[in-house]
Amino acid sequence: MKWSLKLGRIFGIDVYMHLTFLLLLAWVAVNHYLPRHDLLDTFSGIGFVVALFGIVVLHELGHALTARRFGIRTRDITLLPIGGVARLERMPEDPRQELLVAVAGPAVNVVLAASLAAVLVAGTGAALYGDVSLVGGDLLRKLLWVNVGLALFNMIPAFPMDGGRVLRALLAMRMDYVRATQVAAAVGQVLAFGFGFIGLFFNPLLVFIGLFVWMGATAEASMVQMKSALAGIPVSRAMVTDFRTLEASDRLQRAVDHILAGFQQDFPVVEGGRLVGVLTRADLLKAVAREGLEAPVTGVMRRQFETADPAEMLEPALLRLQTCDCHALPVIRDDRLVGVLTLDNVGELMMVQAAVKEARAALGAA
Repeated sequence: MKWSLKLGRIFGIDVYMHLTFLLLLAWVAVNHYLPRHDLLDTFSGIGFVVALFGIVVLHELGHALTARRFGIRTRDITLLPIGGVARLERMPEDPRQELLVAVAGPAVNVVLAASLAAVLVAGTGAALYGDVSLVGGDLLRKLLWVNVGLALFNMIPAFPMDGGRVLRALLAMRMDYVRATQVAAAVGQVLAFGFGFIGLFFNPLLVFIGLFVWMGATAEASMVQMKSALAGIPVSRAMVTDFRTLEASDRLQRAVDHILAGFQQDFPVVEGGRLVGVLTRADLLKAVAREGLEAPVTGVMRRQFETADPAEMLEPALLRLQTCDCHALPVIRDDRLVGVLTLDNVGELMMVQAAVKEARAALGAA
């Protein structure tokens, strides 16, 4: 994710902090300092937020490590001001596996809450209930209720919360996966409307949560619908066969000429008929600004790149395309470049399929 700072690596998973997280730390520091103008309160507030997001990392690791048991890798975990995001390669197709992955995060919070409760009761003798203030107060008791709150909030049956995936997994055990997603998304949208309506009268934060839930439900439904539409389609049906290539010996001027003359953004780079790199538009523009149009392509192109096979299914190839920070995926057969896969072409294929499906439905109705 852009604007993120790498914090470290846990269980082979990179953990990042989005720079906007620093704004949250600054806000917490100011709000803890102002009431009593005490630096100790300030450091206490920052420490609480750091502990809170440590809990969020553990929550996301619950998802990631459970998914790993089913052979699904996690690309990274990113801390945001509104929580954490674990980017799994994919969600399990088996509803039972998805159920386990979804509940793993809240389960971590339940275990942490129970552990903190045991420490408070047995170790310090502190009461579990009582005033939990933003400034000051018992840190362990605050963390206990944070874990309870995270577990309950994440189990709301609405995307993108874990509860939405739990609901979808339970429904998918009894109906088609796409239909289960549509029902779960509809439930989420109803809850989102409810949050927004209540928030207008009582708490503006609920309006924000409602918008967040509505967008998450819509995005999940669209993604699964697209996944269903692409099922069983090979890359060869969606790839572009009329494309331009660059020679490793070319200058950047040639790439600029190709961009201005057509629609292509990224260019496969060949040498002796063999694919040796990919020049993206972003890299091209940076190099032109830095080195000029006469710089060689070979010094700018990416030598590490993803490819696709024309016979493989479109869905996994599209997933690689969406995560490679590029607009085109070279398609290789027998070490020969035979096409280029782009998001634009995949979108056009889906529009054509939808039009054909609509025409057939109209003919059937007639």
